[in-house]
Amino acid sequence: QVQLVESGGGLVQTGGSLRLSCAASGRTFANYAMGWFRQPPGKEREFVAAISRSETTNYADFVKGRFTISRDNAKNTMYLQMNSLKPEDTAVYYCAAVATSYSSIYITPRQYRDWGQGTQVTVSS
Repeated sequence: QVQLVESGGGLVQTGGSLRLSCAASGRTFANYAMGWFRQPPGKEREFVAAISRSETTNYADFVKGRFTISRDNAKNTMYLQMNSLKPEDTAVYYCAAVATSYSSIYITPRQYRDWGQGTQVTVSS
C-alpha cells in the first residue's frame, strides 16, 4: 500500500491556474500507475487524468488542452497543472495509485487501490 497526500488546492478566479501535487510514500512510486479524479458538489467522482509508469497519459475530454498530468519518480510525486480554470472545475480533487504493469493506464475509480484524502479546488466566476 502507498500513502498519498494531495496539496495545492485553493480558491482561484475563472481563467486562473493551479498546480496540484500528490506526494507518495511507503512503496516504490515508479511501480505505480497514477490518476487524478474529482468529485464536484452533489455529483459522483469522475475521471480527470491518468499517467502510466511509462508516462503515457490519458485525459477526460473536458480537461484536454487545459490540464497536464506529470510525474517525477525521483521526488515520488505526481502533478496536475490546471490552466484556464472554469467554475465547473470546482470539486474535491483526489489522487489515486495502483501497482501495475509498465504500460497500463486506468480511468475508472475501481481500478485504483490507494487514494489520497483530497484537496478542494474552488473556481469563482
